[in-house]
Amino acid sequence: MKQMRKHQFFPALVVVLAALTIAVSSLVVWAASHREAPLIALDPAADNTDVYAFVSYDAANLVRSPDERKVTFIMNVNPGQDPGDGPNYFSFDDEVLYAINIDNDQDGRAEDIVYEVRFKTENRPGPGGLTSPVPSLGNPHIPAAVPLQGITALDGRGSEGLTRRQTYTVTEVRGRHRLQLFSGRTLVAVPSNVGPATMPNYAALAAQGIYTDPPTGIRVFAGQRAETFYIDLGAVFDTLNLRRYLPLLTGPGEDTDTVNPFGVNRFSGFNVSTIAIEVPIHRITSDSKPAASTKHPVIGMYASTARQKVKVLDKDGEAKTHGPWVQVSRMANPLVNELIITTPFKDRWNAAEPEDEANFQAFYRDPVIAAALELVYGVGIVPLDGSAARDRTDLMSILLKYPGQALRGTDCGHPCAELLRLDLRVPPTPPESQGRLGAALSADRAGWPNGRRPNDDVTDIAIRVVGGVNYINAHAGDGVNFLAGAPGVVGVDVMANGIAKTFPFLPTPYDGKNRRHVDCGESGPGANPCGPLVP
Repeated sequence: MKQMRKHQFFPALVVVLAALTIAVSSLVVWAASHREAPLIALDPAADNTDVYAFVSYDAANLVRSPDERKVTFIMNVNPGQDPGDGPNYFSFDDEVLYAINIDNDQDGRAEDIVYEVRFKTENRPGPGGLTSPVPSLGNPHIPAAVPLQGITALDGRGSEGLTRRQTYTVTEVRGRHRLQLFSGRTLVAVPSNVGPATMPNYAALAAQGIYTDPPTGIRVFAGQRAETFYIDLGAVFDTLNLRRYLPLLTGPGEDTDTVNPFGVNRFSGFNVSTIAIEVPIHRITSDSKPAASTKHPVIGMYASTARQKVKVLDKDGEAKTHGPWVQVSRMANPLVNELIITTPFKDRWNAAEPEDEANFQAFYRDPVIAAALELVYGVGIVPLDGSAARDRTDLMSILLKYPGQALRGTDCGHPCAELLRLDLRVPPTPPESQGRLGAALSADRAGWPNGRRPNDDVTDIAIRVVGGVNYINAHAGDGVNFLAGAPGVVGVDVMANGIAKTFPFLPTPYDGKNRRHVDCGESGPGANPCGPLVP
């Protein structure tokens, strides 16, 4: 992504920040999660929603020797997909450059290795000129004599019903050297889960979308998955108006990893578009050595999307793009753009390179979410490192520096980069044993901020870490502790702690026919009383 022009930040940043207050009027302009900034909210196919990086924890990798282990990177885009939104279901954008960017020498520049993914959409007329999926065996009203009985394959026989299909390429970039992976293969993006009549065995269909590149040992998946980010979004962004006056999870029955005591998960039952790539660790280290012996065992990464600078529409409405690539979205650590960067600067932050984060360091030193916590709950902020409540060097060290890299007093110094950092030496934790509070607040060293896994409760971690000692001791949280209600398919997508045990590590998406969003007061699966705030 370094081919894109650098974006300079306003030199008057400090002056602007000095003018910010902690009045309620300045807090209600936060952007919603998964819609991180005003401009990217208008461009969902290019909107980075969540980014994950972890040493793979499937059964095969758990038993591998440390020298042979693999690491998985995931980027999700196109947020909040309602499973039933047909007939034009969800897809990636042919005009977007999707990228996983890796820094393997700790200089803060995530350009050492880049995995680029590009999509191409094709229209494939179905039998009789059908332009939507054909009928299948799962619909009892369709005669068995009909030759095509649903979509059972991504390519070849059984794929005829995919009348609009996406294929894609994966390119590994090392400096000026570009290697197209999966040579000679047709990589097909797994389509949206329309329903059991159209796709009688969706899990088996999706499994066909996992591709392996034998020369490199790299695996890839692109397609729809169930949303694994869990948060009481409505309460959090209603100026931290959580469903208890003090967001305290008390006792073993409320602060455990398998109970949602009072929160309402906004993303329960929704889907997302996922790109997942698994790479042998020795392939991404700076010296091609295993994690235990490499010079730089801690890497940094971020996901980005970019569009070409010029777009021209012809008289038929067809678009042609050309010119240099311009970054429109980036993400590394969760909730940074939502909860740390204030609204007037969110779009500019998305366009900037992580290595230029010194331009934004004042937001980390005095984050608006900390001011909101004090304002709403009247509980003081006590930083973890004993620094001043309005000079958060602890947050700067966690989010902007590698281990051992010192700040210059209260200045970020160099390098200063907002990257998701992962210590490749830390062994993976089996899914059944993962702690939702990760490396920050539990004994599970393999969770955020040491990388990030789908089950890490980044909302509770962020509230507690930003709030500091008082909020950690009070077990502060949004009341959603667990990815509840996600579907599991035995043998293909076996679930543990709300996540999938196998690559691509996100659950089978909800299907369009059977998913039901339950309103407050209704009964049935997934029902939530949605009661009033507890005083």
